[in-house]
Amino acid sequence: MNSQANFVLTLSCGDRKGIVAAVANCIASQNCNICESAQYGDPETMRFFMRVSFTAPQGMTAAQFTSGFSPVATAYDLQWQLHDLAKKPRVLILVSKMGHCLNDLLYRNSAGQLPMDLAAVASNHTTWQSRVAHEGIPFHHLPITKDTKPQQEAKILDLVEREGIDLVILARYMQILSDDLSQKLAGKVINIHHSFLPSFIGAKPYHRAHTRGVKMVGATAHYVTADLDEGPIIEQDVSRVEHHHTVDELVAQGRDTESQVLARAVKYHLEHRILLNGDRTVIFK
Repeated sequence: MNSQANFVLTLSCGDRKGIVAAVANCIASQNCNICESAQYGDPETMRFFMRVSFTAPQGMTAAQFTSGFSPVATAYDLQWQLHDLAKKPRVLILVSKMGHCLNDLLYRNSAGQLPMDLAAVASNHTTWQSRVAHEGIPFHHLPITKDTKPQQEAKILDLVEREGIDLVILARYMQILSDDLSQKLAGKVINIHHSFLPSFIGAKPYHRAHTRGVKMVGATAHYVTADLDEGPIIEQDVSRVEHHHTVDELVAQGRDTESQVLARAVKYHLEHRILLNGDRTVIFK
């Protein structure tokens, strides 16, 4: 049994000399051992970003490490977070009628591929209620209409607060979050959509893309902000389309890509590999 504590430290600050040495020396001075370290200095914004994974002596708490690290954080004016890997992030998945991303996440969760505590799944439909129940995960039916949107979103927020949710995944949840909810959950919501936006906005984008003879399909995972589908991008991918592909094959191919891209984005977030750099992201893979 591993008696060591495992932490991930993420930080950003104005770029200057000595940051890496100061951080590494502070970690070592507390009898901790660095397992993985990555850093990046952005020449455009002059911001420095760093992620360090390290083990700590048995019994060391996050508060104890924080006390020892605070002088370095103050000296370099760091914006930083310490993550205790013994505490898995609690996750809520929101889904509508399309279940490809949900089913992929449920499988990866059951197979132990994602370091998360899947607390609940909520939907504005009951399509996937039995599937979720089969996994032993609480399912919440939260129907919505144009007139009841504020009340339904209040229930989502109550669920987030009551369950101590750290991350909300929109697994093809076909409702636009209000500006108010987006702001309250800033940095805690990941969405997935096809990469045809804005070329094929609206219903049946794959059908219209097929009509136009597209040569590739793709997907984009991003953080949700008040600006629709314009939050910081986390992950993207594409796959080639051949002339003989039918519209059904195109849809299936696109959904496979969506599932894979969303799963990678979620994994990066859960492993604390993403740092925000304005409207962009720095991802230490």
